[in-house]
Amino acid sequence: MKAVVLAGGKGTRLSPYTTILPKPLMPIGDMPILEVMLLQMRQAGIGHVVLTVGHLSELLRAFFKDGSEFGLSISYSYEQQPLGTAGPIALVDGLDDTFLVSNGDVLTTLDLRDLIRFHKEQKAIATIAAHHRQSKIDLGVIQRDGDYRITGYIEKPTYDFMVSMGIYVFEPAVLPYIGRNQYLDFPDLVKKLIAAGERVVGYEFNGYWEDLGRPDDYARASKDFENMRTQFLPAD
Repeated sequence: MKAVVLAGGKGTRLSPYTTILPKPLMPIGDMPILEVMLLQMRQAGIGHVVLTVGHLSELLRAFFKDGSEFGLSISYSYEQQPLGTAGPIALVDGLDDTFLVSNGDVLTTLDLRDLIRFHKEQKAIATIAAHHRQSKIDLGVIQRDGDYRITGYIEKPTYDFMVSMGIYVFEPAVLPYIGRNQYLDFPDLVKKLIAAGERVVGYEFNGYWEDLGRPDDYARASKDFENMRTQFLPAD
């Protein structure tokens, strides 16, 4: 099975670190976050990983090379211009069977085998790994109608919602919805699939998940990795 890892972004939210280091090479403990992910993919039975690269691609290639050191085959797909989060997939050759797609900066204990099994059982064109989150609003929230009349007042509410973990399983049938060399983000791809009547499902995961988007996320993930290392890394 193949996996596509989106590793071409500039990681501007983690600046200035990502000015000289691509985000997938940001260290978690004594190893880059992408190395943790690759070892998890190998454990799940994935044999070939394609890194879609752009920003500082030479550093990623110098570190991961052909993947043999990690028990994988790694190849590289280059985007000459930013293509969004979903657009780079159209440039990857050989996606002729079920494949995994992931952001390159996700720290999680998600069982990828179970995610893939769920996807196949659901007979979906796309499965989105989803995580439950709560957000507390430390303000009084006012509700009103179209006539400016206040219809409700909620003091410091907490909202529950599901968020994308940045990990997906796709069927090759998704590829016609992604134009080659055309900018496309995942939310727009999902909307296109839904509008076309395709089956898109969510896999709810309640274990550990953190995306390394901001400095505070990165600091928290680094600490969690040190405390929970054996839960993230498969046993040899």
